[in-house]
Amino acid sequence: MSYDVHKVPQHIAMIMDGNGRWAKKFGKPRLAGHEAGAETVRRVMEFCRDAGVRYLTLYAFSTENWARPPDEVAGLMNLLASFISRYESDLIERNVRLRIIGNRADLSSELQTALERVEERTKCFEQQVIIALSYSGRNELTRAIRKIAEDVRLGKYEATEITESRISSHLDAPDVPDPDLIVRTSGEFRLSNFLLWQCAYSEFYFTPVLWPDFSAADFKAALEAFAARDRRYGGVKKESNV
Repeated sequence: MSYDVHKVPQHIAMIMDGNGRWAKKFGKPRLAGHEAGAETVRRVMEFCRDAGVRYLTLYAFSTENWARPPDEVAGLMNLLASFISRYESDLIERNVRLRIIGNRADLSSELQTALERVEERTKCFEQQVIIALSYSGRNELTRAIRKIAEDVRLGKYEATEITESRISSHLDAPDVPDPDLIVRTSGEFRLSNFLLWQCAYSEFYFTPVLWPDFSAADFKAALEAFAARDRRYGGVKKESNV
């Protein structure tokens, strides 16, 4: 695939939806859909690398997902651990940094240790894959506000000194730029509590394609749609003098 490098988003965030419906469509258990979705993750990482996308954020497991049946949750956690173990060397070989956002304290100690190991081993790489685990935008903001409130209590700064940039600095990945493009698969038209602060000026792309079926052609269609957008960030487009 070829792209106009000047119009490729620096940061793409993806809501990977449709694994369960994909499994139902083919008469398979829900976990089979998640397994197929994990393969799509691998493909999309390749698409982003080839296109020159520097940051890829994947909504893998929300805080609300803990309410799913225990066997499905356990299966998802095992699948994640297997994915990390399987692709750890691949991330290092391809110079890709792994980062985790979300309330990682909710995860098992074994999984936390595995994730921290890969984060440490890949921290020097520029291209980044950011996985949102036990994550929700509201939870992230709540945790950030608690940190800020504690700083104010300790006298580090006054409440009047709380700015947008200070709030951003207390989020889970403060050095990562806001997503230029948010993609949601499966035909749903909502954010589902994802990157609520960071998406203020993101472009959105919704596709009916189920996540396990998301292909190179679908990825290209998303980039082409993004390239056609006129991003003004609340301003007015400058008129040409020609």
